[in-house]
Amino acid sequence: MDLFEYQAKQLFQKHGVPVSLGEVATTAAEAKAIAEGIGGVTVVKAQVKIGGRGKAGGVKVAKTSDDAESAAEAILGMDIRGHTVHRVLVDPGADIAQEFYVSYLLDRANRTFLAMASFEGGMEIERLAAERPDALAKVPVDAVVGVDLAKAREIATAAKFPDELVEPVAEVLVKLWDTFVAEDATLVEVNPLAQVGDGRVVALDGKVSLDNNASFRHPDHAALEDKAAADPLEAKAKEKHINYVKLDGEVGIIGNGAGLVMSTLDVVAYAGERHGGVRPANFLDIGGGASAEVMADGLDIILSDPAVRSVFVNVFGGITACDAVASGIVAALDMLGDEANKPLVVRLDGNNVEEGRRILTAANHPLVTMVDTMDGAADKAAELANAGA
Repeated sequence: MDLFEYQAKQLFQKHGVPVSLGEVATTAAEAKAIAEGIGGVTVVKAQVKIGGRGKAGGVKVAKTSDDAESAAEAILGMDIRGHTVHRVLVDPGADIAQEFYVSYLLDRANRTFLAMASFEGGMEIERLAAERPDALAKVPVDAVVGVDLAKAREIATAAKFPDELVEPVAEVLVKLWDTFVAEDATLVEVNPLAQVGDGRVVALDGKVSLDNNASFRHPDHAALEDKAAADPLEAKAKEKHINYVKLDGEVGIIGNGAGLVMSTLDVVAYAGERHGGVRPANFLDIGGGASAEVMADGLDIILSDPAVRSVFVNVFGGITACDAVASGIVAALDMLGDEANKPLVVRLDGNNVEEGRRILTAANHPLVTMVDTMDGAADKAAELANAGA
């Protein structure tokens, strides 16, 4: 789950990271009132979960409360790269002497955590990383050892911070690591981290991504979710504890195991090129349990998507054998009744595959087509989706 800037900085504050943090407004009048309470110069910032706000006009400096009101009027309702602005953060102005960049992230490729930092950071960090990669330090972090002051100093030194800044930046890095671990984050980023006029090092912005797989440890994280912007089908799937992500396509996908589902997306996309350019409509992993209820819930979610024209059920029988999967499909279609109204292409393989195919053949459901191979099934699902256009 990605957080808005104000939520990220609230988490930073909770763990002792020095931040510059004002209040959130949903109307221009609220922004004016907040600016009046802060006094002096403020910064009105669009709250969207996407970068490039400043270049899009979503960040404005306001010298007076009237300026803050005008800035909020201009920003609220703005479209920033497909994200509509529904709220703004009114922050105190900062006397910025220098801007830096720091972050921690999960490095999936190397199966470790990674610290990234640059003394030359700030708003143009992407350009800096592309043009002068040596200016962006990348320091692996051992998950067991973590980041203490000694490791933080190593990171700051690698990022070419001058001696007088190594210690204050290292102290921030330790607290950011505490945030990263305590909140089960996959990313914490400060851009910019800044030294302000009085010499303090402060997080002026914040970006945090939380690991939803750890949400059971953080009941308080539920309050951070932007329910108004959530896709209703994804919300429905979450309620039923189904791993579902909506995509912009026409072929619904059900599989067991994330790797198999990802491969299924690829073969459907490839097959779709031959059938009118149809694409996968979703990622849906039913995991190891293909009971009738789980299958019915998965089909119900996929068939609720008006863009879906066909469904590809791709299952490799392992712990849950193919005969159980087949029985689940038959029972699910019976449970859904008239709500099941799109053609299903089913490919079964693995444990008890012959019995699974026999069960589906005996059921002889008019919506179900069995195909033995994954590529063949993907082609058939794409063909049916294109025919249903």
